Amino acid sequence: MEDQNLGRILIVDDNEDLLFAAKMLLKKHAKEVVIEKDPRRIPFLVNNNNFDVILLDMNFTEDTTSGKEGFHWLKQIKEIDPKAVVILITGFGDVEMAVKALKEGATDFILKPWQNEKLIATLTSAVRLKESYNEVEKLSKKQKALQADLKKPFADIIGSSPAMKNVFAIIDKVAQTDANVLILGENGTGKELIARAIHDRSHRHDEIFVGVDMGAITETLFESELFGHKRGAFTDAKEDRAGRFEVADKGSLFLDEIGNLSMPLQSKLLTVLQKREVTRIGTNKSIPVDIRLICATNMPIHDMVMENTFRQDLLYRINTVEIFLPPLRDRQEDIPLLAEHFLKIYSNKYRKNFTGFKPNAMQLLQRYTWPGNIRELQHALERAIIMAEGTELDSRDFFFLSNKPVNEKHAPAANTLNLDDMEKNVIQKAIDKNGGNISKAAKELGLTRASLYRRLEKYGL
Repeated sequence: MEDQNLGRILIVDDNEDLLFAAKMLLKKHAKEVVIEKDPRRIPFLVNNNNFDVILLDMNFTEDTTSGKEGFHWLKQIKEIDPKAVVILITGFGDVEMAVKALKEGATDFILKPWQNEKLIATLTSAVRLKESYNEVEKLSKKQKALQADLKKPFADIIGSSPAMKNVFAIIDKVAQTDANVLILGENGTGKELIARAIHDRSHRHDEIFVGVDMGAITETLFESELFGHKRGAFTDAKEDRAGRFEVADKGSLFLDEIGNLSMPLQSKLLTVLQKREVTRIGTNKSIPVDIRLICATNMPIHDMVMENTFRQDLLYRINTVEIFLPPLRDRQEDIPLLAEHFLKIYSNKYRKNFTGFKPNAMQLLQRYTWPGNIRELQHALERAIIMAEGTELDSRDFFFLSNKPVNEKHAPAANTLNLDDMEKNVIQKAIDKNGGNISKAAKELGLTRASLYRRLEKYGL
C-alpha cells in the first residue's frame, strides 16, 4: 500500500463516473476518500467530519455553465469552517471564474479532464497548507498559554524537610511516566507548583502546560471551556474555540480543585478521559487528544466517595499516583528557606535593601500557625517589605500576624463571650476529638460537611 499522505478527502461532483474514477485513483494515497453527488449534503458532511481537502465542482446539473452553484457551496463551506482547504473542479472555459473563486477563498483549482500526476501534486500541496493552518492555530494558542505561564511567579519549590524530600522522591519516580497524578493538600500549599514540576521533568516538558481552576468554571460553561465550541453553538459563541483539552494536546493538563465538580460534570469528564477524545459543542466531530493529566484538590476526596458525592470510577481514573502536600505548620524547618526566598524576590521588586531577618522576626514566623500556608507567608513577606524600613525585618514588621505559638494553637480562648471565638474553639475541639476526620466532626457538631468546610475557611482552621 502506498503512503496515505493525503489525509481525508471529500469530493463533491454530480458526475458519478468522475467520482468513481477519482476515488479509485486517490484511495491508494489518502486515508479516506468520501464522494458525494448531491451538494445539498455538504453542510452535514463538513459539520460532522474533519476533511483535509475538499474537491468541489463549479457547476452542477441545475446550472451547468455559470458557476454560481460552485460559489454558493464554497461560501457555505467557508462559513462552516473558515480554514477549510477547497480545490475547485472546473472545465477549461471556466478558468476566469476559477480565478475569481480563488479571491473568494478557494485554495486552488484543477481542470478536467485532469492528469493524475497533476491532481495528486495539487492535493499534496493543499494538504500541506491545511497542516500549516492547523499548526499555526495550535502554536498561536500555545503561545498565548506559554506567555501566561511565564508571568506566573515562584516556579521553584522550596523545602528541605523530610516531608518535602518524600514529595520530591515521588515526583522523580512519576514524572517520566504518563501516569495520572492526584495532588492532595490544603489551600496555599503549592499544589500547582508540584504539577508544574511533574510536567517540567517529564518527556512532555517542551510542550504546553495548561492549568484550569475547576472551582471557577460554572456548570453552564464547563463543556465550552474544557471541550470547546463551534461558532453559533450558543448566543455568545462568535467564533470557533478550542477547549482546554485541545490546547493541552501533547502536553500536560492540570485540573485544580477537581473536588468541586458536581456529579453530572464528573460524568462528562470521565467520558472524555476514558475515550481520550473531545467533541466541541455544536458539532458531532470527535477530536482525539493526547494529554498527561494532573489533578488537585483540598477536599477529602476519599470521604466524598464514601458519601457518594464523588464518583469512585473517576477517582480511580485520576489517581494512579497520589501526592500529599503537608501544610506549612507540619514542616516548620522549611519556613526560613521560604522566608529568605520571598525576601529576595520582594526586595528586588520594590527596590528595597533588606538583607535578612532579626532573630525575633524569624522566631515569630516559625511560631505562627500559617492557616493560609505558603500563600499566606508570601503575602506576609510582601506586606512587611513594603512597609518596613532598614535592612533587616523585625518582629514589629509583622504586627498583623497573630503571635500565637504553634504548640498553643488548640488552646481555648480565655475569658471570651465572643460568639465567633466560641464557635471556632468548639469546631477545633470536634476536629481534634475525631482525629481530623471532617465527616465525623461535622456529624458530632450537627452540621453538614459543606457547612463545616465554610466555617473552617472562615476561621482559617
